[in-house]
Amino acid sequence: MADRRKGSGPHSAEIAVIREIYDGENAQERFELELERALEAAVPVIVIEPIRLGDETARWIAVGNCLHKTAVLAGLGSVITGFFCDNRPLIYTPLGLLSLLCTGLYTASWQFDPCCKYQVEMDTKRLAKLPVNRLTTSSPIVLVRRDDNKRKTLHCTICVTAASITLWKLYFIAFK
Repeated sequence: MADRRKGSGPHSAEIAVIREIYDGENAQERFELELERALEAAVPVIVIEPIRLGDETARWIAVGNCLHKTAVLAGLGSVITGFFCDNRPLIYTPLGLLSLLCTGLYTASWQFDPCCKYQVEMDTKRLAKLPVNRLTTSSPIVLVRRDDNKRKTLHCTICVTAASITLWKLYFIAFK
């Protein structure tokens, strides 16, 4: 069962611990249900002890981060090359399409998933400050809730700008 408690850190963050206790044949499903409850409750810090669930969750977050970063970088590349290389649509068009594709995938698969509000905490100094003791595993996955509104706004703005510039440039190339 998830252990929920108030921390004693500088912000007194609430922590949910998904304990790795196998007391039945449906333990994995119980772990997943506990994680889903903690995500939907927007708990600021979630510690996942079950290795398989922690790895799957970390991988899911990493794929979402990769899609986000690819969309942003491809969109920026499209915008920059669209401004400086007017006569090179073979450079900025694929970048704009890649940004649009990644943004579409992210929006369809990750945007409404409560897991996208979390990042895997890797900083050992921050991990040491967390009031978590008596863990049953030596390497739990720690998720920290972060405000991603600015990130999503940047993501969508760059994608729309890249798509607009690409379409605008292609329109003028086609009807010159």
